[in-house]
Amino acid sequence: MSSADPVRSSRRAFWGDARFLLGILLIVTSVAGVWFVVSAARQTAPAFAASRTIVAGQPVAADDLRTVDVSLGSLGDAYLAPAAWTDGLVATRTIPAGELVPADALGPSDRLRTTSLVVESSVDVPASVGAGDVVEVWSAPLQDAGAYDDPRILVADAVVVSVERDESMMGGGSARLEVVVPRADVAAVLAALSNGSALSVVPAVGGAP
Repeated sequence: MSSADPVRSSRRAFWGDARFLLGILLIVTSVAGVWFVVSAARQTAPAFAASRTIVAGQPVAADDLRTVDVSLGSLGDAYLAPAAWTDGLVATRTIPAGELVPADALGPSDRLRTTSLVVESSVDVPASVGAGDVVEVWSAPLQDAGAYDDPRILVADAVVVSVERDESMMGGGSARLEVVVPRADVAAVLAALSNGSALSVVPAVGGAP
């Protein structure tokens, strides 16, 4: 046996130990990575969800929201957290009941381009119409002779906040609605209300924002 054999044997043993240690290191790294992913997925943070349907233009109160613990990961900043809540916020778009509240779905009232009004529809609205639905408000102007002119669209994209239906015979199937309308249409609606026009509320095409 040559004198070099013990050296080659020693080198093989060294590299064998190195590969063994490298394998152990890879396993530990893999386990640590899996643990980190699972741990991150289990981490939750508080966020707001709508406790009822909130429509665009509606002032938002604390009881309109409920706190839920959710795992959002990198999307956490996209939703409103309780720590970011301030009074005086209004909805800039409709948020269905139960959905998480996006941070950009609420804003200060001075940036709002809509307002809410109460109108009485001379005819009942379908039972399917409720909070958050988009409706058209039609107006039939009252003429001097006591008759009504042909109806025309007054507001094409009002959003329903609430509906009160009159099912009695005397009520004639009328309905009272709180609706959110663009500020540009407020004057026309108020004028129609003051001059005795007959207003009718009907679902808009699509029915929801």
